[in-house]
Amino acid sequence: MRILRRKLATALLAVPVMFGLAGAPASAETIRIALAETPSDELAAFFVALDRAKANGLNYEWTAFSDEELAIQAVLSGQMDIGFGTPYAAMQRSKAPVRIIFQLSKLKFFPVTTKKYEKLEDLDGQPILLHSRGGGTDSIANVIEDKVGITFGQRSYVPGSANRVVALVSGQADATIIDLSNKNKLMRQQGDAFNVLPMFDVEASDEALFANLDWIRANEDDVQILVDALLSTWRDMNRDPTIIGRETDPDGPIGQLPAEILGGLDDFYIEAVKGGLYSPDGGGRVAARADMEWYSEAGQLDGDPESLNIEDFWYLAPLDQAGR
Repeated sequence: MRILRRKLATALLAVPVMFGLAGAPASAETIRIALAETPSDELAAFFVALDRAKANGLNYEWTAFSDEELAIQAVLSGQMDIGFGTPYAAMQRSKAPVRIIFQLSKLKFFPVTTKKYEKLEDLDGQPILLHSRGGGTDSIANVIEDKVGITFGQRSYVPGSANRVVALVSGQADATIIDLSNKNKLMRQQGDAFNVLPMFDVEASDEALFANLDWIRANEDDVQILVDALLSTWRDMNRDPTIIGRETDPDGPIGQLPAEILGGLDDFYIEAVKGGLYSPDGGGRVAARADMEWYSEAGQLDGDPESLNIEDFWYLAPLDQAGR
């Protein structure tokens, strides 16, 4: 199965899910960004930041891969320059000097089940639906097993919280882990049919931007433009979440989403900011230390988290400069 997955990953890397451009055609000065999913309301803030970066001279192109693992492999292989994800296992085991430069979102996810389960302990031996192998929800499941003393049954993977909600509602799954927005929406609409199980607080990164350190240093100006734009967007969003809807380009990839999704952008970001999903500081050292602890406990980092050097996993210079 591992060989089959590797062959499948190679094939999918050759044929991305979606492709988008900003500025001039691809050149040596064009940053290639690997998204871990197709554009959605969850990516609206990122595309607002890209528009701000473009206004300051950044040329970029983006490719949406079907899951985080493929986006990580695209950066490791040199096919893409910057990727979405939390590739801690790959960073520790790969010879490539990959580093995180910005925390996009925190691991604010929730175990949601049908009424047959009332607490995490009830999920011992039970199947669960997660986002992607090795991703944030997979790590949450690992930590739940460790903290609660259970072992999940079969793990199945369906990218996108909204898609896992559909699986719940249609009776194709009894337990999953979903994001804050979809949890709130589901419980508003069908709260009598589902339970949100009590969960411990998590401050670690769910999505982050990462790149090869050699590439970062060779492209310092462009990386700084991008991090500056991200930090300004995240800070503005924390002050006024409705800015994302106002700054979303109607002709861009988010602006082409269905009217129902666009009409819900304000509610999505108001709930997300209230729930603490986005750090106004881009994560930085606080997020890096939380990640060391979380991903060690999740089994994706080896060694005592207190002994791990965050600079082996994060490159903080662009974020430090942006915060001045």
